[in-house]
Amino acid sequence: MNVLRFTTAGSVDDGKSTLIGRLLYDSKSVFIDQLDAVAASSKRRGTELDLSLLTDGLKDEREQGITIDVAYRYFATPRRNFILADTPGHVQYTRNMVTGASTADAALILVDARHGVVEQTRRHSFIAGLLGLKAVIVCVNKMDLVDYAEAAFTKVCADYEPVRLAAGLPEVHFVPLSALVGDNVVDPSAHMPWYSGPTLLALLETLEPAVPEALSDFRFPVQTVIRPRTTEHHDFRGYAGRLAGGCVAVGDRVTVWPEELEAIVDGIYLGDQALPEAHYGQSVVLTLDRDVNVARGSVLTAGSVPQRGAELKAKLCWLDAKGHSPGLRYEFRAHGGHGQAMIAEVERVLNLETLAYEPGNGHLETNQIAEVVVRCATAPTTETYTSQRVMGGFILVDPVRGTTVAAGMIQ
Repeated sequence: MNVLRFTTAGSVDDGKSTLIGRLLYDSKSVFIDQLDAVAASSKRRGTELDLSLLTDGLKDEREQGITIDVAYRYFATPRRNFILADTPGHVQYTRNMVTGASTADAALILVDARHGVVEQTRRHSFIAGLLGLKAVIVCVNKMDLVDYAEAAFTKVCADYEPVRLAAGLPEVHFVPLSALVGDNVVDPSAHMPWYSGPTLLALLETLEPAVPEALSDFRFPVQTVIRPRTTEHHDFRGYAGRLAGGCVAVGDRVTVWPEELEAIVDGIYLGDQALPEAHYGQSVVLTLDRDVNVARGSVLTAGSVPQRGAELKAKLCWLDAKGHSPGLRYEFRAHGGHGQAMIAEVERVLNLETLAYEPGNGHLETNQIAEVVVRCATAPTTETYTSQRVMGGFILVDPVRGTTVAAGMIQ
């Protein structure tokens, strides 16, 4: 059974947690003890069954009625398995939205039917585009509060089109719904006869977002080297990691970067099981026919040659509360290498009002999206993000505080 990973995004009080709670509840994916706990908590608060509590697990989230951290939930229908990430809508927690979307196949972007497309809608749409999400579902929520008016829905669709074009989103679907009541979430709504499209769950069950990494050339960033301590296997040297692209079979010739040394794969292991081949997304251990210098940060490849350069053009989402100023140094961390780095140039910064990039002045503030040039002390092994999300993504870390300050996508 195939798996779809999706994330939610939207402004505060757009109803993200309620929508996820409704999706779980109406699809019968909630355990009895979970439902009893939510019912008891709702009763203490003097409200009816509050389905948002199924995802808002932190004390501060329940007290403030907002999502702060990313909440992951797993559920299944007869047609598909799902992994969902309920992410915060508050501007302060944009970094958490980036975290949840970074591994997703699709995004649900919620829009309050009363307020329409707002700044957070534009920001989250651009982040979804930057992170390479091929499918976006715009959920026009709270239709019950606008008397299920078709005009309110069509206005959101029209207003979102410039955002879609500017963010580079290839596939966008629109669903009018009410998470609180349950209209068009799992079951079709009797209140909106003018809408003939699928419900949200039906759309999620049939969505097939493109995964270019599965069709790309073989890429295998090494996470660790395995050397058993037992005398029985003292000659074993395996390289553990997750296939970031393509596939590999025993007997394939690969290149080890950054040394550019060639070797032949003579073993593929999943635990104690020997495999003839492995494919994108599998976590395995590879062995080679010769001893070469392979360590964490090395990348095994086949086919096209990856990028090797100390100067990288990238799009960057600044996540830290402390802004960036010219001359500051950071730690560059990616699957294909790590080391010291600096932002050599802030070329352009996105204006969320005009949906256009404007010349930068060298500085970056919280949640700004920019086109930059990053200069690394040691050239990493990378790819463009559009063709390889795993090899094309990186983060910048403050070396003093240990805080992740930015997430970047190599262009």
